[in-house]
Amino acid sequence: MPDIMYLLLTALVALAVGVFIGRSLLQKVYKQQEEDARQRAKNIIREAEIEAESTKKDRILEAKEKYLKLKSEFEEDVNKKKNIIIQNENKVKQREQQVQKQMEQAKRLETDLQKEKEGLQAQLDKEKSNLQAQQEQLNKRKEEVEQQHQEIVGQLEKIAGLTASEAREQLVEALKSEAQSHASSHIKDIVAQAKLTATKEAKKIVIETIQRTAAEHAIENCVSVFNIESDDIKGKIIGREGRNIRALEAATGVEIIVDDTPEAIIISGFDPVRREIARLSLHRLVADGRIHPARIEEVVTKTRKNIEEEIVEIGERTAIDLGIHGLHPELIKMVGRMRFRSSYGQNLLQHSREVANLCATMAAELGLNVKHAKRAGLLHDIGKVTPDEPELPHAIIGMELAKKYKEHPDVCNAIGAHHDEVEMTAMVSPLVQACDAISGSRPGARREIMESYIKRLKELEETAVSFEGVNQCYAIQAGRELRVMVDADNVTDEKAAQLSYEISQKIEKEMQYPGQIKITVIREMRAVSYAK
Repeated sequence: MPDIMYLLLTALVALAVGVFIGRSLLQKVYKQQEEDARQRAKNIIREAEIEAESTKKDRILEAKEKYLKLKSEFEEDVNKKKNIIIQNENKVKQREQQVQKQMEQAKRLETDLQKEKEGLQAQLDKEKSNLQAQQEQLNKRKEEVEQQHQEIVGQLEKIAGLTASEAREQLVEALKSEAQSHASSHIKDIVAQAKLTATKEAKKIVIETIQRTAAEHAIENCVSVFNIESDDIKGKIIGREGRNIRALEAATGVEIIVDDTPEAIIISGFDPVRREIARLSLHRLVADGRIHPARIEEVVTKTRKNIEEEIVEIGERTAIDLGIHGLHPELIKMVGRMRFRSSYGQNLLQHSREVANLCATMAAELGLNVKHAKRAGLLHDIGKVTPDEPELPHAIIGMELAKKYKEHPDVCNAIGAHHDEVEMTAMVSPLVQACDAISGSRPGARREIMESYIKRLKELEETAVSFEGVNQCYAIQAGRELRVMVDADNVTDEKAAQLSYEISQKIEKEMQYPGQIKITVIREMRAVSYAK
């Protein structure tokens, strides 16, 4: 037991000694490491200070170099500005010297002028005195002459037995009557010569103008022929029980005649626009091959839009061809519509182009405004193509349209006066009237019956459209049939029959026509829905 205690004590003492020795050793190691760390920190600080010092010196050198450079540039700039200031000062000094010299010269000139003025004043005073002396002499001479004149007049009055005023009046009356007789005979000769010359010149201008603007004429018909490759296509156009041809006639307002004529279908209608729409629609339907009522309506709608675009293009091309610029877009559209209108069988656009050329030629010969004459000639019949067609002469309508779209007053007056509806106030107005007559009176240019026929068909359609519930109306079969399309929502079957009777009664009372007219009222019900 004592041995164990001894061993334990020995072990504890050894452990305490080891701990102490280890601690002292660790303290030495830590001190050494701390010393090394301090030494390394000092070295780093020393190196950083050395590097900072060198960097500072480099920056100082760079700053000094930059300062010297800026200083030199500044000095150069200052020297340049000083030189400029010195040059400007020298110029100012030179200018002051020049001004001083000019002022001295001006003073010398002023002195010379003053001397000349004094000399001239002296001469003027001398001449005034001379003139006064001469005036006094003239007054004396005038008094002497007046006295002698009075004496002579008195002697003459005694000899003639008349006073001077009475003799003067008799002499004036004698000379006046003689001058009037000579003047009247001379005026008669001048007027006769002027009439003869004017008649010859007018005939010469008109004949030359007609020859220089000769034009071909073709009477407008009411029938168009649509050619097809084979008669098999006629069956497709007619459709089952004629539904295709009925749909085409209802959509275009013309009559489609399919007869025994080989490889041809006849399109009949008084309105050229409708005929052209029907012809182009047929061409597209035949080329496409799909011919049924829905397709027909779609094609006709597209064709009608294309015709409207073509009308604008025709108007623009006509204005360019004639060299007329600055026309309002609405006037251009009306000019294009003339292509599809006729006046007494004469194409309205061709007639207006010819009148424009005639007016331009005559205006050039007479020395008038060629541009105004040509514009008035082209636009003189625009009143015939208005969509509304009110109950006014077409010349008045055309004049109002020209005023509305800011045309020149001379052009407006020429349009309104070409049928004497208004008084002619412009120089080009009689030209337009004469050229309109020339164009319309050419042999073969017009056909009177055609115009009255078209007017009757238009009145027939307007009569039917005036009834309530009527959407569209077309006169076909040369005016022997009137097809009336009504609104199915507002017109019943019974009302449709009554409407047909009322239209027929109104036509009988108000219109004159050969034979009889068939009134067909068409009421079609359509139900349309969309699957979305």
